[in-house]
Amino acid sequence: MITGEMKSKVDAVWNAFWSGGISNPLEVIEQITYLLFIRRLDELQTTKERRARVEGGGVKDPIFGPGQSNLRWQNLKNAGAAEAHHTMAQQVFPFLQQLGGEGSTYSDHMKDARYTIPTPALLSKVVDLIADIPMDNRDTNGDLYEYLLSKIASAGTNGQFRTPRHIIELMVDMMAPTPTDEICDPACGTAGFLVAASEYVREHHPAALTNAQQRTHFHNSMFHGYDFDSTMLRIGSMNMLMHGVEAPDISYRDSLSEGASGDAEKYSLILANPPFAGSLDYEATAMDLQKVVKTKKTELLFLALFLKLLKPGGRAAVIVPDGVLFGSSKAHKTLRKMIVEEQKLDAVVKLPSGVFKPYAGVSTAILLLTKTNSGGTDDVWFYDVQADGFSLDDKRNPIEANDLPDVRERWLRRSPSDRLDARWSELDRARTEQSFTVPKGEIVAQDYDLSLNRYKEIEYDEVEHRDPLEIIAEIEALEAEIAQGMDELKAMLS
Repeated sequence: MITGEMKSKVDAVWNAFWSGGISNPLEVIEQITYLLFIRRLDELQTTKERRARVEGGGVKDPIFGPGQSNLRWQNLKNAGAAEAHHTMAQQVFPFLQQLGGEGSTYSDHMKDARYTIPTPALLSKVVDLIADIPMDNRDTNGDLYEYLLSKIASAGTNGQFRTPRHIIELMVDMMAPTPTDEICDPACGTAGFLVAASEYVREHHPAALTNAQQRTHFHNSMFHGYDFDSTMLRIGSMNMLMHGVEAPDISYRDSLSEGASGDAEKYSLILANPPFAGSLDYEATAMDLQKVVKTKKTELLFLALFLKLLKPGGRAAVIVPDGVLFGSSKAHKTLRKMIVEEQKLDAVVKLPSGVFKPYAGVSTAILLLTKTNSGGTDDVWFYDVQADGFSLDDKRNPIEANDLPDVRERWLRRSPSDRLDARWSELDRARTEQSFTVPKGEIVAQDYDLSLNRYKEIEYDEVEHRDPLEIIAEIEALEAEIAQGMDELKAMLS
């Protein structure tokens, strides 16, 4: 947890950016991200220098060469505001744009960096904030960056890039990533799903990070995120770095145009909330996806992509709009049939329509599936989430009602080795409950409709209605009483 003092400093810097004419929250985070990256480079250089002193000889692969000491964070933060501002604009950012030899995703994404902090005074405030961050404390770093990212939501701009953290954590908990997983988000945005997955592995498999081979996998080849927005790539990369993942694969890719592009059956886990309600031309969509399902709808194309990217036995938890569950087009039905008949559909978790407010009121659901290429769906678990711990209006204030802990508990009761047989407690639940299972045969009979309301039964309370003649008699008595009162009032006035 970051302190209230640190939050106040972030708020002050945020307000200073706004006062200085930078109102785009993504641009604010970008500028802070660049400075965090500069500090990170300086610390890497310091580590190399320390190692060189111990081992003897010169620094191997120095980041900062001769005559570049003034570009290092330790010197920038001690320079005067005007000097630091000039150095940042004229030297540091050109240096970052040419920095490509480090081999990390961070340096690649910094090639297009632009310095837009308008005044020396504002730069001084930002530098003071970053100087107070204990960079060796992963939890503090991560919490600080999460607080920065929350500003995207509170500013009411670009909220489409941010899935609520408690929804992300639910999906990660349900998928229970392991140290051997290779995890992908093909529309990663700020990399929220990948960050949460990395935190889950750290918490539940701490011993894995002490094993040299697994540690290398964790830092270099476990996490893969793709986006076609360079700003998102920079922010997502720094988000991972601030949460202690050294070299994730956060890369530029137009996932729907490129399709699987060599990554077919590569990943064991996909976590995603892809853009939906969009439409692409057939010519702009990868042919391998069109072979799976002939459609222009992005939400269906992304599902087809997930199936291509998953290796056999791989699993996915993805957010889809409700239309995917019951759409009547040929493409909708074909894709649902494919998931139920050829793969293994594990669950449909219906979310309240206000989860993504104030940006969108669309109803959504979480699909959980396993790629088998040979079927395996016996029954499907449905859960009707009615409250997620926040009000479902535009304000999204915290409330007591929250079904998410119950979703976790019921889902995780099952044996990890068998996702169906151990779900005995759910198989016996009535369709009037919030969660229940539906046999595959019934789903097939409903033309593969996956909407929860198709199978949920509603209990109606029995209402006892009074005899109409009794009600009429009461009305007549009341009218007579009113008439008598009127007569008495007239008598008093006459």
